[in-house]
Order: sequence, then structure tokens, then C-alpha cells
Amino acid sequence: MGVLDFVEDRPTPKAVYNWRVYTAAAVASWASCMIGYDSAFIGTTLALPSFVDEFKLNDMDPDALALTKANIVSVYQAGAFFGSFGAYVSSHFLGRRKSLLIWVLVFILGAGMMLGANRERGLGLIIGGRVLAGLGVGAASNMVPVYISELSPPAVRGRLVGIYELGWQIGGLVGFWINYGLQETMVPSRRQWLIPFAVQLIPAGCLLIGAFWIKESPRWLFTKGKREQAMRNLCWIRNLSPDDLYIIEEVAAIDAQIEHDRIHVGPGFWRPFAALKKRKVQWRFFIGGMLFLWQNGSGINAINYYSPTVFKSIGITGTSTGFLTTGIFGVVKTVVTFIWLLWLIDRLGRRMLLMIGATGGSLCMWFIGAYIKVSGAGSGDSSNGGGLSSGGIAAMFFFYLWTAFYTPSWNGVPWVINSEIFSQSTRSLGQASAAANNWFWNFIISRFTPQMFLTMEYGVYFFFASLMILSVPFVYFLVPETKGVPLEHMDELFEVKPVHRAHGVIIQRLREQEE
Repeated sequence: MGVLDFVEDRPTPKAVYNWRVYTAAAVASWASCMIGYDSAFIGTTLALPSFVDEFKLNDMDPDALALTKANIVSVYQAGAFFGSFGAYVSSHFLGRRKSLLIWVLVFILGAGMMLGANRERGLGLIIGGRVLAGLGVGAASNMVPVYISELSPPAVRGRLVGIYELGWQIGGLVGFWINYGLQETMVPSRRQWLIPFAVQLIPAGCLLIGAFWIKESPRWLFTKGKREQAMRNLCWIRNLSPDDLYIIEEVAAIDAQIEHDRIHVGPGFWRPFAALKKRKVQWRFFIGGMLFLWQNGSGINAINYYSPTVFKSIGITGTSTGFLTTGIFGVVKTVVTFIWLLWLIDRLGRRMLLMIGATGGSLCMWFIGAYIKVSGAGSGDSSNGGGLSSGGIAAMFFFYLWTAFYTPSWNGVPWVINSEIFSQSTRSLGQASAAANNWFWNFIISRFTPQMFLTMEYGVYFFFASLMILSVPFVYFLVPETKGVPLEHMDELFEVKPVHRAHGVIIQRLREQEE
């Protein structure tokens, strides 16, 4: 099997893998560029000397400073939590495309508010703006994976949802590097720290323009009884005629799933909530939410939001050195994401990636924590201007090795799995629950990371290492492989036991049915 070979559930015309489906996924993924940039730029912006001077952060005692930084970062996650559920309401009644338009406008309003902050007005506009920006990105994190999943042919669904993750990493890469560039090329001024806040508007504007071009999800249109428009959109996305056998089979599968959901769940806004009484529906909601607990338990968002603090704990000192180290972290994540997108996600599969990533990442975290414990790095005694001992260099190597383990596994795979595992009738609510879980645990980590580093020091790394290794048995025993399985057959997948054999059973069954 080559790098770009697909594992198909049935014979698929080459026309299905066309530019339209990839372009639609890429346009929608401007939302993840917003999220990735917002997640990355804030940590280094709070450390910019011009920002520190503007809001007199150096005049605060350590506890007050930690609380202020935590509030600036964590209100974004709080807004995203509620935005995840708000998107369920809007996407149910208005569809995926119109909802995306509404929520990106909310984000733009929040990003604009932040630009009005200064010393006289205080941090209120930044905090309020980040709440609105959080609402926008929380909604987008609900809708975009679902939208892409519903457009995608099964063989490349992981790859296409992976474009969402790639957008996240590209946004993050810009966010990690922008303040290093500003620190090196601009004198400290209000304009210096305003620029990274203003750049948020670029991906948001691209998404706003692109949302007028993308098509509404055919599956959502079918559920609303808009069959004529649904057929037009489906044929356009697949680049096939309505009488093509592939289209006929796909529509039949969608109709069968809708009829199954009508009988067992029922139509209407509240019926998916009633479906939560069923154990098998509860189980998938539980799996989806727990994946984001384990994802945030890896420590990734402690690093994203507080990278200068993290690198200082390893022994990196000096503003520019810390920003440079953070930028390299962003480069490693982006490069590995390309490898994950083109090869790993639809070849190696979801389960194996999660287990390998957790095992390797845990070992790296144990080493970093042990180094800090033995060497006393980051204790404040060092004044070497960013120089590292041989042990410190080894710790940095293991940090980047941890990045290489984490990025192709827990970074994007939970989003891919959650976009796949729910039935049509509960997909929006399921993704809302999954996204809300992501932002809830994100909030917990971002809210308490500064205090954790103050009190636990090296123990923070042992904490994350322990959570990573605990995720391995969870995945092995409870999470089935989903690669190549059509969305309409996920119910069958979750009925097969034991879990680690379910994928092989379903793929074999589908091929036998096709024959």
C-alpha cells in the first residue's frame, strides 16, 4: 500500500476523490486556523515586555500575576464550552453553513474588542473579547469536524477531517512565531503587542468569505426533507450524476440511517436528548468525552498557553530564547501533522496511533520531570542567558520527541473519532458534547497550570506522564477502530465484541455484502 492508497469499503469511482471535497474541507478549516492561532499566540503575548509594561504586570506579586494570566487565558475556554452547545442549536435549525457564518461573526466581534484595550481601560476589553472569541471557536469546533465528516467519502474521511487538524497546527505555528519576530524586529510599543491580537482577524475573514462558497451538508438536508437540494449538493461534491450507482447506494444508506433514527430516536430538536436514555448512545458520548480528558491530560494545553513558563521550568531563560524554543515546538507539530495527514491516519488507523503516542509521550514526560527534579532547573538560580547543560539539552530533546509522539496521535485523532462515531440523529449533539468536553478540560488545565508550576514544579510532568499511560488500556479495551467504516455503519461497529476485532469484522461484512 502506497502513501496515498485508500482502504475502500466498496468500489469507488475516482471522480469521488475530487478537488471540490478537499477544497470544501480546506475552506471550513479556516476555523481551525482561528483556534490554533488563538491557542498559541496568547502565551507569548503575555510575556512580551511591551504587554507587561502596558498593563504593569511586573508590579503584581507572583500569585496575583498567575491568577491574572490564568483568567486571560481561561475565559476563552469558558466561552468555547458554551459555544459548543450553542452551535448544536444553530446547526439543528439553520444547518452547518449558516451556523458557521453566524459564529465567525461573533468571533470577529470579540477579536475587535481586544484591540481597544490599553493601560487606561485595563484588561477588561481583552477578557470580554476573549469570551466572545471563545464562543465563536467553541461553536466552530463543534460544526467543522461534523461538516467535513458528512461530506467525506469513507476511505479518506480521516484525511479530510485531518485537514481541520492541519489548519489548527498552521494557525498555531504562526501564533508561536509571531511574537518572536516582533520581539526581534520592533521596539517595545503598544503596536507591538496589538499586532498579534489583530492577526486573529485574518483567518476569521477568510472563513467568512469562504462560507459563502461551500455547500450545505447533504446529510443535514436529507434529514430536513430537502431532497432536491441534498441531491444537487451530493452530486456536486462527488462529481457524479444522480443515476450513478455510487450515488444511488450512498443515498440508500443515508435514507436507511434516517429511517432507523426516526424509528428508534425520533425527529425534532429534543429527541436526541431523549436518546441519551439508551445505554449504547450514552456509551458513545462517554467515549467521545473521555478522549478529550486524556488529550488534555497529556499536558498539551499547558504547553500551548504557557510555553514560556514551561520552557523556563526546563531551564530556558531570556525572552527571545523562550520565544525561539516555542517557535521550534510549533514547527515540529506542523511537520508531523503533515505526515499524520498524508499517511498515518488512514493507514495505521486511529487506535494504534493513540496507544503508540501515549506510551512514547509518557516516557518522555517522565524523563523531563526526573531531569528537573535532579538538576533543579527552572528554580530561578540560573542566570546563564538561556544556556543549557548537557542534561538540559537532553530534556529539550525529549520535549521535542514528546511533541513527535503526541502530534500524530492525541492532537487530532480524538477530533476524527468524534466526527465519526455518532449516528445522523445524534451527531450534532454528540459533537457538541465532545467539543464541550474538550473545552471544559482545556479550561481546567489552562486555569490551574500557573498555580501547578508554582506548587508542584517537576511533579507537573509526572502528573501528565501518569495520565498518558493510563489512556493506553482505555483505548485498547474500549475504543473501536473506525477507519474506512461508513458513517451509516457505526451502530454495527459498536455492537461487535471484543472491541479490538470490531473493525475487521465490519469491513469483511461490508465487502461480503458488496460481492
